Amino acid sequence: MVQRKVVEMIQTMKLAKKTSKDDYFTHLRLVLLGMAAVGGIAFVIKLIAEFITFGGGTNTGH
Repeated sequence: MVQRKVVEMIQTMKLAKKTSKDDYFTHLRLVLLGMAAVGGIAFVIKLIAEFITFGGGTNTGH
């Protein structure tokens, strides 16, 4: 059972073609752009939350 799965994986790896450098860098650029976009959105949300909590803090009377 396990041996059959290993043989199937090896056959799949033999059939798979290696991506070109151009394709690799295109995918890398898309992944990095997506990560930057998610990070930018998270930063803006965090910044807005900080302004809301800083500006709307409770007055303790001191």
